[in-house]
Amino acid sequence: MPQNNEMHVLYHAFEKTYPTMSRGEGVYVYDAQGKKYLDAIGGVGVVNIGHGVVDVIEVMTKQAKTLAFSYSGLVDNRPQQELASKLHQWAPEGMGATRTLFSSGGAEANEGALKLAYQYQWERGKPNKTRVIGRWQSYHGNSIGALSMSGRTQWRKMHRPYLLDFPHIPPPYCYRCPWGKSYPGCDIDCACELRRVIRQEGPDNVAAFIAEPVIGTSMSAVVPPPEYYPLIREICDENDILLIVDEVMSGVGRTGEKWGIDHWQVIPDMITASKGISSGYSPLGALILGEKVWRSIDNGSKTVMHSCTYGGNPLSCATGVAVLEYIEKHGLVQRASRMGEQLKAQLEWELRDIPFIGQVRGKGLFIGIEIVEDRETREPFPADWKVTQRVEEEAFRNGLLILGGVPGLIDGVGGDHFELLPPYIIEDQHVDFIAETIRDSILTVTSLLQVES
Repeated sequence: MPQNNEMHVLYHAFEKTYPTMSRGEGVYVYDAQGKKYLDAIGGVGVVNIGHGVVDVIEVMTKQAKTLAFSYSGLVDNRPQQELASKLHQWAPEGMGATRTLFSSGGAEANEGALKLAYQYQWERGKPNKTRVIGRWQSYHGNSIGALSMSGRTQWRKMHRPYLLDFPHIPPPYCYRCPWGKSYPGCDIDCACELRRVIRQEGPDNVAAFIAEPVIGTSMSAVVPPPEYYPLIREICDENDILLIVDEVMSGVGRTGEKWGIDHWQVIPDMITASKGISSGYSPLGALILGEKVWRSIDNGSKTVMHSCTYGGNPLSCATGVAVLEYIEKHGLVQRASRMGEQLKAQLEWELRDIPFIGQVRGKGLFIGIEIVEDRETREPFPADWKVTQRVEEEAFRNGLLILGGVPGLIDGVGGDHFELLPPYIIEDQHVDFIAETIRDSILTVTSLLQVES
C-alpha cells in the first residue's frame, strides 16, 4: 500500500500515518495486516452496539433493495416516520409531542438547531433574539454556525473571520474551577455566569443556550455538579430563551441513561443527536424539537426554513430504527451504566499509584482521564511535549484504540486528556484489558519523558 502522502485522500494531519482498517467484529477492529485492536472509542463515540451486528445489516440490506433514497422535501417514507416515532418514545416526557428533523450528522443537526431557535423567536414576533450562548471548551460541529456556537479555541482560530459573534461562558469544570472555588461551597458560579452574560447581552437579543450535558472531546467527559442544569433551565426560562442540549456524544444510552441530560431530570427544548443513533452503520443526525418549538412555527409561517438533501433518507432511518430496537431488546442502556461503573472503578484502581493521573471522570461508558505533570498542583505537562498524542500512539501499539482529547481544555492551549467510549457490549475481560493497557501506556510514555527531560 502507498503511504498517506502518496494517496489522494486529504488527511487531517499531513505528517501522520493513518493505518488502514479492514474489518470490525464486536468490540474489535482489524487492520489490513490482520492485527486486532480493541475499539475502546467505538469509532469516535459512534459504534455503541458493536461492529458487524447481523440484525442491523439485514435491515439495511432489505431497505437498500426496497428504497434507498427519497427526498423528504418532496415525499415521505415509512422509515422516517418510524424513526421519528421511536425518538418521540425516547425523548423526555416533558418535551411534549416531539417532531424530528433528520440530517446526515451532528454538525448539520446543530446547524439546524441554531436556525430553528431563531425561527422560533421570529415566529413569536421577537426577531431581535438572534444570539446563541455557548461554552468555552465545547464542540458542536465544524460548519460555520456550529463552530460559532462551539468554544474549541484550537479549531476556531483559523476560521475566526467567518464566525458569528456569539458569547460564551466558562464550562462547569470543577477540577479546575475558573473562580478558584470548590464544590459544594461554590454557589454554582459556572451556571450563574449564564445569567450575567444574558443581562450583559440583553435578554431581548438572546435566542438560546447550547451545551453538551457531558462535555466531549474538548474536555473528555467533564460532568457538572447536580445543581448545574436545573439552574441553567431556570435561567433560560427567566429570560425566555431555549435550552438546546447537544447529545451527539452523550445521547442514545452512552452515559447510562437514554440522554445525558436525563441524569439531571431537566427537560430541554431541543435535542441534537447523531453518532450512536445509527451506531455508525449509516450517516444519520437528528434534531428533536419539543412541542412548544414546532408549534410556534405551526401557528406562524407553517414552513420550516431548513433542510438537508440526505435528511430522512429511508436507508439511514431504517438503520436508526434497527439500532434503537437492538438497544432496547438487549437492555444496552442499562448495560452501559453497569459496565461504565465497572470500567471507571477498574481504571481508578489500576491508575491509583501513578502520580501523573489528575482525574478519572465521566458517566456510563463515557469516561475521561486527565494527565498532569504534578498531581498536587495540577500543573499540566508542557503542550509541546505532546503527551496526549504519545499515550494514544503507545496504546495503539499495544492493540487498544483510545481517543486523545483536543489540546486546550485548561486555557485553550494546554492540558492532556483522553477518553474512552467503548461499545456497550464490552465484557469483564475487555474492561481488564483496557485498564491494564492504559496503565502500561501511560507508564511507558511518562518514563520516556523523565529520561528526555
